[in-house]
Amino acid sequence: MTSTDESIDEHDPHDPLPSRSLCIQNSDKYFHARGNYDAARRGPGDVWAAKVISDAWERIQSFLSCGAEDTAANQFANEWGRCGKDPNHFRPPGLSHKY
Repeated sequence: MTSTDESIDEHDPHDPLPSRSLCIQNSDKYFHARGNYDAARRGPGDVWAAKVISDAWERIQSFLSCGAEDTAANQFANEWGRCGKDPNHFRPPGLSHKY
């Protein structure tokens, strides 16, 4: 087991920024979709809150010059999850199945 594997196994699934602490390449879109999917399952108020938070976060990312293409891809993943579509569509290889 590598040190990266150990950090995955010890990771708290309730961490608000799991893609950052996991350091799994290409996991960003999965966690965008997963967070919005989970919100959609909790009801319309949570869908609204997830949209507001996602939009605000993407505006901040755009301001920090993260690129329009990345912002569009993140928003696509956000909407995918909010519509109740399976976030596993964005699951990267190597991501622990506990996420």
